Amino acid sequence: MPRRTHDRDRTATRIKLSKLRDIGWSLWDPIGLLDPESRPGRWDDEANLSFADEYDSYLIAAASQLRRGTPRDDVVAFLVDIETRHMAMGDSPSARPRAEAVVDAILADEGLWTWPDAPGRFGQEAR
Repeated sequence: MPRRTHDRDRTATRIKLSKLRDIGWSLWDPIGLLDPESRPGRWDDEANLSFADEYDSYLIAAASQLRRGTPRDDVVAFLVDIETRHMAMGDSPSARPRAEAVVDAILADEGLWTWPDAPGRFGQEAR
């Protein structure tokens, strides 16, 4: 029997952008902005903050698709398409494995999503 998704699951959750960026920058980075040869470090290093949001819209879209129950392979294909067509990076043998790694990491991270009414989150004091 398929898992039933409640409206609360879909509408009230928020993504932890820093965790999503950790996943995207460490496993995907299709443009190679954090290439160790040219610009080492993490996305949140002072020198890299000017482009830290470069992949946000794609990663948020992928995570949201997974949250709504879109099949894993469809989300992998979405990320591959973003890289190869939208970013015009062309076909790369590493595109699919990197997209798979991102999708698997998103699915495995139980702390990626939060609820705005959870105690201690989004301005509320823990009780």
